[in-house]
Amino acid sequence: MSESDATEPITPISVHTRELGIAGPAGAAFGPLFLDFSPGVINVIQGPAGSGRTSLLLTLAGRFRPVSGSLDVLGRRTPASIRQVTAVAGFEGIDDLDDNVIVRDVITEQIAWETPWYKFVRRADATRFEAMCRPVFGPLPLPPLHAHLDELTELDRLLLKVSLVWSGGPAVLLVDDIEQVRAHAERSALLDRLADLALEATVIVSAIDPLAPQSPPHRYTILTETTEGEV
Repeated sequence: MSESDATEPITPISVHTRELGIAGPAGAAFGPLFLDFSPGVINVIQGPAGSGRTSLLLTLAGRFRPVSGSLDVLGRRTPASIRQVTAVAGFEGIDDLDDNVIVRDVITEQIAWETPWYKFVRRADATRFEAMCRPVFGPLPLPPLHAHLDELTELDRLLLKVSLVWSGGPAVLLVDDIEQVRAHAERSALLDRLADLALEATVIVSAIDPLAPQSPPHRYTILTETTEGEV
């Protein structure tokens, strides 16, 4: 594992690991990892398939328990407490959305999830939709409320997933596989939006390939298929 900077280091550090060992894709542990992540830039965990990018993200999010070493996320050190300040988006099998439902129903379900059980929740209208999604979409147009999810672009679909978790105010946002947005122009727009969110929270993403040269400020953590220690 190695780290390289596309910008000057940003402080303070919000996610800190020392001698972190985690379970990889095949179940085998790898590490130790010495990592620091900060807000202000997009933190990119880059590596080929099988390098453990997704496993590392889920460990940093408190979804997986480390097998060794230490993980500190804003002073929290147990998986349960770390989950209180982190959010994940774009993870296959974790935040999948049903293609057959419409955007309005997804927004309504999220509002219901965030509302006390004894309060009645009306179907989401344009105002609630705007309030939940505009902070993430920024200047980009919102998808139609009546659109089915399988009608959305890959960019809109991923930004919608981010919107659903961003509404909870996470201090750390982890987004898996930014290459799931395949069109270069759309991926560039995604990175612009994540860069804006990184001004408010620590944003950590995974990627197979390096970002394009014109991408917003970012910092790499490079994994290999035989990640072992720090280079």
